[in-house]
This record gives sequence, structure tokens and C-alpha cells, in this order.
Amino acid sequence: MSWYDIFPLVSTSFILISGILVAIGWRLIIKGKREAHEKVMVGAAIAASCFFIIYVSRTIFIGNTMFNGPESLKNVYLAFLLFHIVLATVAAVFGITTLTLAYRKNFAKHRKWGRTTAKIWFATVITGVTVYVLLYLCYPGGHTKPVINAIFG
Repeated sequence: MSWYDIFPLVSTSFILISGILVAIGWRLIIKGKREAHEKVMVGAAIAASCFFIIYVSRTIFIGNTMFNGPESLKNVYLAFLLFHIVLATVAAVFGITTLTLAYRKNFAKHRKWGRTTAKIWFATVITGVTVYVLLYLCYPGGHTKPVINAIFG
């Protein structure tokens, strides 16, 4: 298995772990276990951050994978990918806001934001794993030129 194969698997694993931890954290707070909820949600944030660092590093130094499926599915895939990217961006902003509210002990707002953030995050995780399956399992393809090479030649 090459670095080209390992990075996407590891980054997708981190995003999946993050989603699972958010689900566990949600369950813990429903049961009134605030301290455990806090620890699990910090773990979810760390896993999501690890994903982001690996994803950005891979984009810069290795490149992103192009869709290699049938031409008839390319536009559907690109629309799905765009939906995932928008979801991920919104989820990141909402996640940072939700964590900040908790850190500032503004639990009334944190609770409201958290419900919405978790739902958006679950959708992001599901669409992210689907993108991985399409790119690396169903229709494995080549990768683009690394961004760093595109910038510096």
C-alpha cells in the first residue's frame, strides 16, 4: 500500500471516528453525563482536526484524486462532491462556534447550536465516506498534480 492509498484511508478514518464520537457525546449529554460528554466531544474535535491536517497536507504535497467512474456519472458525482464540500465548510464553522460557546460556558446557546451542528456533521461524515468509497473503492483513479508543484513548478 502506497502513501497515495494510505492518506485517504487514514483521513477518512479520522472523519468517521469524529462522527462516531459526536454520536456518543450526544448520547452522553442526554444521559446527563456532562464531564464525559465534554471529553468525548474534545476527542471528536481532535479527530476532525487530524482529518483536516492530513487532507490539506495531501492536497498540497500529493494532490487530490479525480473521479474515474463512468462519464455518465461524472456530473452526478461532482454535484454530490460540491454538496459535501459545502456541508463540510458549514459544519466546520458551526463546530468551531459550538466549541467556543461551550468553552465560554454559554451552555444555552451551545445546546441550540450543538443540535444543529451534530446533524450537519453526521451528513458531512456520511457524504465524506461516500466520496472515499467512490474514489478509492468503486472507481479508483489517478491523482492530480500536487498543489505545491502547480504553484512552484
